[in-house]
Amino acid sequence: MKFVDEVEITVQAGDGGRGCMSFRREKFVPKGGPDGGDGGDGGHVRVVADPHLSTLLDLRYQRLYRGKRGQHGRGKDQHGRNGEDRVIRVPLGTLIRDADTGELIADVETLSGDVMVARGGKGGKGNARFATSRRQAPRFAQPGLPGEERELRLELRLLADVGLIGLPNAGKSTMISAVSAARPKIADYPFTTLVPNLGVVRQGDGSFVVADIPGLIEGAHRGEGLGHRFLKHVTRTGLLVHVLDVFQLGEQDPKAAFETVNRELALFDEELSQKPQIVAASKVDLLPDRSGVEALETFFQSRGYRFCAVSAVTGEGMERLKAMIAEGLAERNATAAAGGGEMRGMEFHG
Repeated sequence: MKFVDEVEITVQAGDGGRGCMSFRREKFVPKGGPDGGDGGDGGHVRVVADPHLSTLLDLRYQRLYRGKRGQHGRGKDQHGRNGEDRVIRVPLGTLIRDADTGELIADVETLSGDVMVARGGKGGKGNARFATSRRQAPRFAQPGLPGEERELRLELRLLADVGLIGLPNAGKSTMISAVSAARPKIADYPFTTLVPNLGVVRQGDGSFVVADIPGLIEGAHRGEGLGHRFLKHVTRTGLLVHVLDVFQLGEQDPKAAFETVNRELALFDEELSQKPQIVAASKVDLLPDRSGVEALETFFQSRGYRFCAVSAVTGEGMERLKAMIAEGLAERNATAAAGGGEMRGMEFHG
């Protein structure tokens, strides 16, 4: 399935039905009074979360969503039926913005409730509503009010507990395939991952969701490489696993790679660089000498980072890494609960 994470649509709520101007016309009732009924209200346009959706693909091919018009009022005090609402289904994690002003209308994070994005017009009153002792035969009725119309920009930000970050070809896709049932495309060239991949990881009695974020390069915050198109998906995560390719120790400095990615995170959103990180030294099975990895572990641990040497191919260190992630998520949840904050994504239950 093609991954679409941003789309613009037009929503138009239904117009209200006209009120009716009518008088009783019955045999033996020569002076029948007004009996025009009210028009029905127009249907709203609502957005609801659908747990079975993972992309905004359907909305790319249908850009206009209309609520039904309210029926017009009729004689004999018959009110028009209200128009049906139009329901738009989106994945969890969708941001709804006004396309013209950029105002955030809603953040669809849970399955509870829905979001009204365009209100239907009120139905007009029939002439029976305007009869008084002094005005017994009103010859007018109200028209229905028009429904709201607006342009919306929908933006999907993945709901995941853990984000895998790192330079292109650092081994993130291989890692997510090793710890979950996700099967991303894996190859030995940059930007193999062109869309974020999600995987559910089982750990003990609990589970957590991991997102494999496409590789970041210097200048990503300006949109270079795959740029901020995918940086936004990291904002939802509570914990980051920074994957460093240590097989290239002789050709590149993992510390410099670490700083490059964190610099891009901070330039895109300062809060991103403040998220807790676990450093995962990948591809250690390819190293004939691991003294460099031990030096890296000392370096990162002295700066307060959890560090784990892993091989997604042989499975070395993967259980330890999962335990570290579970511990980090438990700490995050405890901190959020103590501070009254809201925990996002799937909660880890250990």
